[in-house]
Amino acid sequence: MKKPQFLTGTEAAKLISDNSTVATIGMTLVSASETILKAIEQRFLEEGSPHGLTLVHSCGQSDRDRGIQHFAHEGMLKRIIGGHWGLQPKMMDLIANNKILAYCIPQGQFAQLYRSMAGGEPGKITKVGLGTFIDPRLDGGKMNEITKSAPDIVDVVTIDGEEYMRYKPIPLDYVIIRGTYVDEMGNLTTDEEAMQLEVFSAVMACKKFGGKVIAQAKYKVKSGQLHCKRVIVPGIFIDAVVMCPDPENDHRQTHSFAFDPAYCGDIKVPVSGSDILPLTPRKLIGRRALMELSVDDVLNVGTGIPNDVVGPIIAEEGIDDDVTVTVESGIYGGIPMGGIDFGIAKNNFALVRHDDQFDYYNGAGVDVTYMGAGQIDPEGNVNATRLGPLPTGAGGFIDITTNAKHVVFCSTFTGKGLECSFEGDRLHIVHEGSLIKFVNKVTQISYNGKIAREKGQKMHYVTERAVFELRPEGVVLTEIAPGIDLQTQILDLMEFKPIISPDLKTMNPDLFRVSGPFGLKDIIRNK
Repeated sequence: MKKPQFLTGTEAAKLISDNSTVATIGMTLVSASETILKAIEQRFLEEGSPHGLTLVHSCGQSDRDRGIQHFAHEGMLKRIIGGHWGLQPKMMDLIANNKILAYCIPQGQFAQLYRSMAGGEPGKITKVGLGTFIDPRLDGGKMNEITKSAPDIVDVVTIDGEEYMRYKPIPLDYVIIRGTYVDEMGNLTTDEEAMQLEVFSAVMACKKFGGKVIAQAKYKVKSGQLHCKRVIVPGIFIDAVVMCPDPENDHRQTHSFAFDPAYCGDIKVPVSGSDILPLTPRKLIGRRALMELSVDDVLNVGTGIPNDVVGPIIAEEGIDDDVTVTVESGIYGGIPMGGIDFGIAKNNFALVRHDDQFDYYNGAGVDVTYMGAGQIDPEGNVNATRLGPLPTGAGGFIDITTNAKHVVFCSTFTGKGLECSFEGDRLHIVHEGSLIKFVNKVTQISYNGKIAREKGQKMHYVTERAVFELRPEGVVLTEIAPGIDLQTQILDLMEFKPIISPDLKTMNPDLFRVSGPFGLKDIIRNK
């Protein structure tokens, strides 16, 4: 029976050849194979090799310092095909300054593309991406000037008279994965990982193209010691294993801690006072956004404001048993972490594979998804993927918003410097933000308002001072906060004039309550 080699990180780095295509599996810093990635970077810095690489990754895989930031060197990379770079400043600089070719594929399509590649299919066929910057008739997912003249990696095909996106196969030379336990035969588990990810699909895709699989593991055990159902990747598919010599730094469960059993489902912990957030504009937005829920809804939580506040508000308001929270990484239930630790949760009751999660999002679709946003225009187009000069990429945004029954965007009304206070159950603007978010034309189309209106998708855009709804006639202002002047603090700060509802309402004053629950349980149960 074939057995993998057990190598040091330095030895494994020498397996990577120049001008090859390397896929790495992880999300944020979760499952980042730091021992291997650091060794590859060190070899390049010392020898100038491997150079001319194509780096392939479905999720954002960094905490601003580690993860695939180790590949962010001019000359080391020739091309990147990824899902998200929001926590990768060095990589975004390379892309923005035209130092590498750069393509974006929506995260869920990417995770499932590995499955299509593994099965020898002609690519991933889907409607996800049509009408957005991924569509080749717009930008084709090309993220900088030098990539515009490069070959397309997506196209549009017609099947039974309907248009679909085709995400083309990407031949892989190497895939780098991580697990917890490995036995002497190379059988690998992911027991202590905070996500299941798309590990096996990527391994099979790599093997389809004759590539090599390199795995990092935390513990080595004797053959036969691992229960067969715990094995995520059979050892016959792994070519080399690197045992991490420093798990505290190079095999961390996530950015904020090396290991916490609550985040891999080994234990459940009580909700602490630290999970209750003080009232800020972000929490206010989250409170109003959650009023769109109904009992028994399944919701998705995206990055930004939603992931920072939705979970804690649900816990504080005591509606855990009324609704189900999901996250694109495969989480069901629990309290998600935000920021650099996005994608993990404690007390979740289920954790499925990353690529399997997107079968739900792309098919049936969640009842409500909460997403961050940066710009909206009169057509209802939303930009959440290119904010400022640096390209962040799509992540799971396009996948999830395409088929959700109800999309709720969460954003402050203005950006850069906004400060608010909440005396007397009213909103007071202490300092106005200098960045206008309601614009005549969005910088990049992440969400297509025209397509949403044509298919009758429900959409709200919630800010701290105003709520908008996308209706067939356009963007409609439906609510304003108590204490806010419609003309000077809303309309004068928009590049376009929205349709004003004839039934314009004042936002619920209970939303501005500084402490304690504001009554969300009664609101959703009385619908």
